[in-house]
Amino acid sequence: MNQNRPRGIVVVALLMITFGIAEVKTGLTHNFFSISTAKVTTSAYAGAAIGILYAMAGLLILSMKRRAAALAIVFLIADIIGRIAMVVTGLYPVDSFKQILAIILGTSIVAVFAVYVRLKWSSFN
Repeated sequence: MNQNRPRGIVVVALLMITFGIAEVKTGLTHNFFSISTAKVTTSAYAGAAIGILYAMAGLLILSMKRRAAALAIVFLIADIIGRIAMVVTGLYPVDSFKQILAIILGTSIVAVFAVYVRLKWSSFN
């Protein structure tokens, strides 16, 4: 494993891992700083799966391998699709401005991370 990782990639990877773990927690507890998911089993599994994909993407980019970075981008795209699906199916309630803002910001952050990884493509072997 390459020990000379660019600082930006390390920071993004650690944020993705942290946010992924928070997403798993939110999926399982249905609550994160007063942001909630529907209290049904499907929501728990979907939220946890999205969080796992998010955290795994962070771990993958730490390898500094292009194939791993490509898979990380795929995981992040799957995360975005999963979030949209959870909104459409009602598993992410959109009953308050705070809830809607959290969904939009959270999904935007995932998209920014995917773009960042792609922009740093030359850093990966």
